[in-house]
Amino acid sequence: MSITTVGIVDYGMGNHASVIHSLRKLGFRVRLSAEPAILDSVDVLVLPGVGAFPNAMQSLHQLGLVDYLQRSAREQRPIIGICLGMQLLASASYEFEYSAGLDIIPGEVVPMADSKWHIGWNALECIVPGLSLQESDGESFYFNHSYYYQGPDEYKVGMTHHLDTFASVIRKGKAIGVQFHPEKSQEAGRVLLKNLIMELTANA
Repeated sequence: MSITTVGIVDYGMGNHASVIHSLRKLGFRVRLSAEPAILDSVDVLVLPGVGAFPNAMQSLHQLGLVDYLQRSAREQRPIIGICLGMQLLASASYEFEYSAGLDIIPGEVVPMADSKWHIGWNALECIVPGLSLQESDGESFYFNHSYYYQGPDEYKVGMTHHLDTFASVIRKGKAIGVQFHPEKSQEAGRVLLKNLIMELTANA
């Protein structure tokens, strides 16, 4: 049986070490690169992210990765966005200034109105039955963000309740975004990552 290869998109703003460690512990092969030729050879693309939306988009543009990621989504290649990486999948963000996003999953990233900042452990509520995500329903994951996705309900597959209730997992086709950090969420995070990757690559 072949080993699934996960490609981590390296644009200078990812929490690479912990993501790589988690994926390798799950038995996946991992490649870290900003080169489309290398990323073309992987089974799943992971877009991590820590930092500000405008800076991240600027880095992706400078590396020529915006068109690449948009094309990959159109071709239904599996993509998983983590934290800021999830927000980058959206159409735009209002963090600091209005910035266009990858527009892979329609919607916008807006500031949290009531809580201002959401940091720490919180539970995931799955709202779409039958997905691999269902095994993670009710599990707690580690969050650290002050902006969240706001968009059509059809793309929201997981919610989290805080002072603000927000979509913590979004999906369109084979592009999935998670607002929390599965790589920092211990066993629950590893289970979720494994299930998502196995589902996305099942019929590849």
